[in-house]
Amino acid sequence: METAEILKKIRSLEIRTRGLVETAFAGDYHSVFKGRGMNFEDVREYQPGDEIRAIDWNVTARMGTAFVKKFTEERELTVMLVVDVSASGNFGSKTQSKRELAAEVACLLAFSAIRNNDKVGLLLFTDRVELFIPPKKGRSHTLRIVREILFFEPQSRGTDPAVALDYLNNVVTRRSVVFFISDFQAPDFSRPLAVTARRHDFVALRIEDERERVFPNVGLITLEDAETGEQIEINTANRATRTSLSETVQRQETEVSRTLRRNNIDSIKLRTGEDYLPALRAFFKQRERRMAIR
Repeated sequence: METAEILKKIRSLEIRTRGLVETAFAGDYHSVFKGRGMNFEDVREYQPGDEIRAIDWNVTARMGTAFVKKFTEERELTVMLVVDVSASGNFGSKTQSKRELAAEVACLLAFSAIRNNDKVGLLLFTDRVELFIPPKKGRSHTLRIVREILFFEPQSRGTDPAVALDYLNNVVTRRSVVFFISDFQAPDFSRPLAVTARRHDFVALRIEDERERVFPNVGLITLEDAETGEQIEINTANRATRTSLSETVQRQETEVSRTLRRNNIDSIKLRTGEDYLPALRAFFKQRERRMAIR
């Protein structure tokens, strides 16, 4: 793709997602993802009604009158976008591929983060770590992240999320908000997932395409595994065959859901060709209500 085309696509994506951020999404993001805590700022004289536990006894003893500590919320977050760029993401039966949907959602999250003055980093993976961009602030940094998600050419075609999570756990030591964007078509990676979920605020975004779970009756077809190149021939006119394929996919999805629940990980399902904003907003509203109860 020519440079002009790349810039045009990035600009188009920025305009589309920035509009969503400004009008509908940023408030949801801000209300759900809080800063790391409260920072000590200064002391001031005690006033009636102040919390007694806030009294700074050292200053009080030195000054001979009561002083309380002043705190400010540490708002700044570190957001890591961990995006699966394996070959299975190139599939799409609608107007967009799974990778294109992942890129647009990642872009929306990135612009929401910088609007809240948060740092954003990126980790692209296949069965290896393909690219790591350390968290930073700023529009130009975010546009670089978007460009890489859209146009990065991975060296490998396979998928191994365990490699990506082990790497993330080693290089990102500060607690972060991790958006893990993948179709989850991968071997078991529950161990590093559990470690990451304990260290970070982990949110799984599961990208899927309807044709991967519902097979139409189109007769004899050849299916190819995008990651291994392995091919099989199936007869979709056979109802039992279609049912068997759908049940296999359902079992895999159930196992992923069970693993995420076991590790108390929030999950959002997104489907190609469908508006993703309602699903994202519903997730944030649900999470906000849950936080209010605690």
